[in-house]
Formats: sequence, C-alpha cells, structure tokens
Amino acid sequence: MDELRRDASGILCLEGVPLDEIADRYGTPVYAYGRAAIAAAYRDADAAFEGRPHTICYAVKANPNGAVLRALAELGAGADIVSGGELYRALRAGIPPERIVFSGVGKSRREMAEALRAGILMFNVETFTELEALDETARAAGTRAPVALRVNPDVDARTHPYVATGLRSSKFGIRHDRVLEGYERARRLPNVDVIGISCHVGSQLVSLGPFTEAARHVGALTRELVSAGFDLRVVDLGGGLGIRYDEETPPAAAEYGRAVSEALGGVDACIVVEPGRSIVGNAGVLLTRALYTKKADDARFAVVDAGMNDLLRPSLYGSFHGIEHVAAIEREAETTDVVGPICETGDFLAKKRTMTRVVAGDLLAVLGAGAYGFAMASTYNSRPLAAEVMVRDGRHRLVRERGTYEDLVRGEVLAEI
Repeated sequence: MDELRRDASGILCLEGVPLDEIADRYGTPVYAYGRAAIAAAYRDADAAFEGRPHTICYAVKANPNGAVLRALAELGAGADIVSGGELYRALRAGIPPERIVFSGVGKSRREMAEALRAGILMFNVETFTELEALDETARAAGTRAPVALRVNPDVDARTHPYVATGLRSSKFGIRHDRVLEGYERARRLPNVDVIGISCHVGSQLVSLGPFTEAARHVGALTRELVSAGFDLRVVDLGGGLGIRYDEETPPAAAEYGRAVSEALGGVDACIVVEPGRSIVGNAGVLLTRALYTKKADDARFAVVDAGMNDLLRPSLYGSFHGIEHVAAIEREAETTDVVGPICETGDFLAKKRTMTRVVAGDLLAVLGAGAYGFAMASTYNSRPLAAEVMVRDGRHRLVRERGTYEDLVRGEVLAEI
C-alpha cells in the first residue's frame, strides 16, 4: 500500500498517522481508513472517463461506513446500491438520489417503493418477474420506474468463482439470448421507463480482457436496441476493477476507462461505472494485536484478537492480505499461521506465511482491508464489532464506535413462550 510509510522511528504510518497511536487510542481490532487515498482513487476513476458523459457510482457494498460515503459524496460520487439499507446509507451521507443505481437480484417491493420515493437514477433489473413486480410497485406509487436490464454476457471474468457474476451459470442478469425479449416486455409495461442497459462480470479483475469483451457485447446490444426504437440514455458497465493484494498487477483506472470506452464504439450514452474495491481497498488497514503463540508439530501459530468475524475474506475466499508488524522489529523470519479467536479451524488471516516472528503483544497491520472488511463483519461467537477510524490531514477520528455487549442483545426479548 502506497499510503503506508514508516517514520524515522520505524513505526508504520497511514497518511502520516502512526498506527500504534490509533491502536492505543481506540483499541484492537480496529479498522483505519485514509481519506486522501479514497479521494485520489475516486479522482482517478472520474478522470478515466473525462471527455464523455459519465457517472461514478461507488459500490456501497465494498465499504458502507458513513464517513467513507460522505467523503465520496463531497467529491461528487454517485452510488451503486443493492438494498434498502444501502439506499438509506447513501442518502444519509448526502449522495444525490439522481446519482444512485439499484442493482441486485433480490429487491423486495418495499425496497423498490423506497427507491421510487427517493427518485433514484435507475433500477438494474435482473429477471422478468422483477420487471413485472417493479411495474406493479410503480403503479401503486403513481409513478414510473426508470430501468435498465442487466445483461449476463457469458464472459469468464477469470476471478474467484464466488465473485464471477457474468457467466451463463450465474444467478445474475438476463441471458444474452433473451435480452431483446426482455426489452420488448419492458416496453409494454405502462409504469416502466426503459432508459438504459447494464452488465457486471465480476469482482477483483486484474486484466482488461473481460471488461472489454463485456463492453463490446453491451455496445452491440445497445446499437441493436436503439435501432429497434429504444431510447437508451445510460450504459452501466458495472465495476470489478481489482487491486494489488499480493503480486497482482491490475490495470490503472485510466487504462480501464480508455479500453472500455473504445470497446463501446460509437454508443452515445452516459456511461455509469460502479467501482468499489478499487476506491477503498488499499485505503484501509485492520490493526490487530497478538495474544499468544503456539507450536504444534511443524506448525507455528500466532493467535491475534481479530478473527474471521472481523475479516472474512481469507476464510471465505482463501484471499491473501499482507501482514506487517507496525513497529520495525529485528527478529528472525518464521513460517506462521496467523489465526483468530473464533471457534472454527477455518478462522485465519494468513496460512503458512513467512514473516518476522510474532510474539505476544505485537501490533500487526493487515493490509488491503478497506474493501469487504468491516462490510462483511459479524458478531459470530458474540464478539462485538470492531471500531472504525478515519485518517485525514495527519489527524484521526473515530467514525464507528466499538460494539458493546449491549449491542449484541439489542432487539432481543427475554420472554417465556
């Protein structure tokens, strides 16, 4: 992470703030995000489409913290949402509704109604039955629903299968051989306004091939639909641009923007893109402290106070996150499993990692934790949620308090049945 530097005393700093200062102030585990890094990544994404109409709709799912959303709202970002809760968060942070797109395969009628009342830019519709439900919901609300149909282009994103969303076998989108049928159905619905087309092929993509293949496919479909009389004013290309966790070499935002713009050809429409991970992923770290160490046969374990409930990606996807000592420590390197306190063998942050030996009390920084970190956290094993901190201009501020035991039982009723 370029945002991290060691100071003269060897302490790892995030945008000039020593990470041990954050851990001492707020405890561990704690997430810390660099606002300057978020802003720089957003500006790169925005500049990638300079010269043509476009909207950068940040994928709220990646990191929904209110301070993150507020920072992006101040920069002019829109939002890609997948739930009523994300709509609420985006509006609360000041993101204008006319810059919000609603994606996802399982929108409830209540969520549809909430988004219609807010006046969002459009719904990315994924099934014919959803289209009919949206028409009925709009009729009941006395309005028309702006829609794009999400195309499943059958493109291999060459990423982890759990986050590949553009294959024919995926639950996402409408099969490309039924897209025209879908648009004709939409045109006949009285409470639907067809304004665009969308696609999304996957997450953590580190090559341009899947993006350009999907963009060419969507561009051809757009031209065909315009010829058939559809006024498509928005082309939503989704998100998915990856970041470097280990040895990946993802394309820069400028390369991505140039490639997909060229692949679209002469399509005359506003381009929407939905970056999430590439905006916040490398802007965040998870700080955790070593509790104990243990040897078992040929394995060595460092037990830390952050677990899979705090950062699920290693357990769920087998994902790599760099881990560094916050203080510069001169010890021998050892092969170590960095594991958490959760009662699951699958609870780990790193397996067989060669790193400076860890001893009890060491403060560690888990890198690349700004996306799908806290966003996927849980209170499994009745462990309160971690705190979150934002760093800006050499200062730090708590942007989510650490969870409490009282939070764990809020909403529960101790009643006999």
